[in-house]
Amino acid sequence: MKKWIKSVSAIALAVSLMAGVTSAASAASTLKGKIVINGSSALLPLTLQAASEFKKQNPKVKISASAAGSITGPQSVRKGIADIGAVDWDASKDVPGFKKFDGQVANPVAVTVFAAVANKNVKVDSLTTKQLQDIFSGKVTNWKDVGGDDAEIVVVNRKFGSGTRVNFQMKALEGKELMSKGDNYKEVGSSGDMKTTIETTPNSIGYIDLPYVTDKMKAMKINNVAPTEKNVLNGSYKVWGIGYFMTKGEPTGATKAFIEYIQSSKFQNGSLKKLKFIPLSAVKK
Repeated sequence: MKKWIKSVSAIALAVSLMAGVTSAASAASTLKGKIVINGSSALLPLTLQAASEFKKQNPKVKISASAAGSITGPQSVRKGIADIGAVDWDASKDVPGFKKFDGQVANPVAVTVFAAVANKNVKVDSLTTKQLQDIFSGKVTNWKDVGGDDAEIVVVNRKFGSGTRVNFQMKALEGKELMSKGDNYKEVGSSGDMKTTIETTPNSIGYIDLPYVTDKMKAMKINNVAPTEKNVLNGSYKVWGIGYFMTKGEPTGATKAFIEYIQSSKFQNGSLKKLKFIPLSAVKK
């Protein structure tokens, strides 16, 4: 009799737990809405991965994402054509070159590591801050002047409005000006374009965030310090920033749920880390 009671109790408990799971899944699946995201191409891998996972849990939510550069994120939110503006700086505050976007809330989503990158044929592995400043300003134009082969340096720059450009210029070049023209100069519109250009252009140098670095390029050390999560966390590598999802006021509905999913411990310590971003909780603000 006691065994029978225990069996019934176990079944009842299992049914109760299943009902709870079903109820939770049902509650999650009732979330509806459409989320339009524009902005940072550096944050695009994270955005797309999070959207894929979130939509599996919330099939009634539609998410579309595009990346035309950080500045287009908060601009799109201000114009009302995007719910989220992905940007590589806190656009609710003034930063060098850009005024703040009044009425927008900066929701932090990830720590992004930026690196100077060169085509795989370049023999140089490390550059000093001064050497980087001289190369990207156009003062030094040959790799032999920084320890490499006798070959003209091809400088690849991001267009104005790029968050990667803002971070690299302020932190790797310490605010020094970038060259903007010349026979050895190229300008690209996105992280994807930078990746392709560096991979296919001999003797080129540019900058990109770690999720885009491939074995067809080399991530340069700066002052002999490699661009790694370990070196960011121990304070020796300074070229990193926090990525934000800008919203018009505090986010609500599906937009709020999506941002909270990205900020969740599960995503931060799972997919986000696999994509070579660093969890927000790992760094001191």
